[in-house]
Amino acid sequence: MKLVWKLLRHHVSLPQMTGFFLAHLLGMLIVLLSIRFYIDVLPVFTQNDSFIQKDYFVISKHVGMMNGFAGSKGGFTGGEMEQLKQQDFCVSVAPFTSNHYPVRGSLGMDGLPYMSTDLFFESVPDAYLDVDLSHWSFDEHQNVVPIIIPRNYLSIYNFGFAQSRSLPKVSEGLLGMINLNLYVGTADSGQMMKGKIVGFTNRLNTILVPQAFMEWSNSLFAPQSDVLPQRLIVEVNNPADADIATYFQVNGYEAELDRLNVGKAAYFFKVVIAIVMAVGVLISLLSFYVMMLSIYLLIQKNTVKMENLLLMGYSPRQVASPYQILTVVLNLLVMFLSFFLLSFIRNAYLEMIWKIYPELGDSTSLLVYWCGAGLFLMVSVLNVYAIRRKVLMIWQRKK
Repeated sequence: MKLVWKLLRHHVSLPQMTGFFLAHLLGMLIVLLSIRFYIDVLPVFTQNDSFIQKDYFVISKHVGMMNGFAGSKGGFTGGEMEQLKQQDFCVSVAPFTSNHYPVRGSLGMDGLPYMSTDLFFESVPDAYLDVDLSHWSFDEHQNVVPIIIPRNYLSIYNFGFAQSRSLPKVSEGLLGMINLNLYVGTADSGQMMKGKIVGFTNRLNTILVPQAFMEWSNSLFAPQSDVLPQRLIVEVNNPADADIATYFQVNGYEAELDRLNVGKAAYFFKVVIAIVMAVGVLISLLSFYVMMLSIYLLIQKNTVKMENLLLMGYSPRQVASPYQILTVVLNLLVMFLSFFLLSFIRNAYLEMIWKIYPELGDSTSLLVYWCGAGLFLMVSVLNVYAIRRKVLMIWQRKK
């Protein structure tokens, strides 16, 4: 065995080994970085409050001067909603359900003046909400109404109303601890309830309550009302589709223009991410191909030396072992160096992501380490098998 190691040390090509090492390092680093980046940014795509998860539009009918003065209560009919569902750009449609009875809310606590105002509620199916729904349930026997308010309402209070009145600012956490006093229904047949703010939405600019509460309260306090929905929430597959704006304009529907622009930007961002990931996979495959080619060239270059060793009485296992150990050691060094470089690269891009998406948490790296170990085992087994197969072919040819 000493002779085999001596021949390997004298005849192995340092530039070739360096090329093999760098190619393998590049391939493993790209694969691990892709997995690590996917895990880190996955909440941006999957969390309920993600700006890029799905594309929604809230639409209403145009209010003209004549029907405004005439007090028209026209809304969306069932036929109009069904026609909208048939459009190619439409994924799903749901109506906003509003309260058909008066609601008055009041709030009073230390440091804040007593405030009372009329309110309005709306509800949509839970699938269209962008907040945590763990506390989003209504039980008529508990007398507590969960409420979701737009996040910009809190900003308006803190930086507008509170600042002009020299009132203390309120955080999301503090507001979630405050119970609102709600008087629901008419003066003759209403009842007092407690309202609890359980979330803040970035998607819907309205005060939301559970669909179960809206159905229960409308049937109890306004059983005779039959009002068409005034607004719809529409999920689309591609916000950049020109047919959306055309369809809305032809039918006299209005949508938030800034939401349309944000949807187009989000769709473009998703396309760019998909292209970058595809290029990364391609580079990874090419890197592994270069790595396997380097191993093959190394064996091919030392074919004559292997033949001489086999003729001298060395077994195929003895001849192949030094090459196999060399590749396994190089693969092990590549794995640990990839982990080391990955930590530096991750710290760099996380700082930039946190500036854009501060809610993003820090995920575990255990899966990345397991993937790195799996790649090490897979590549090492392939290298060992390739070397063993080549040596056996040389040995069988010389028999």
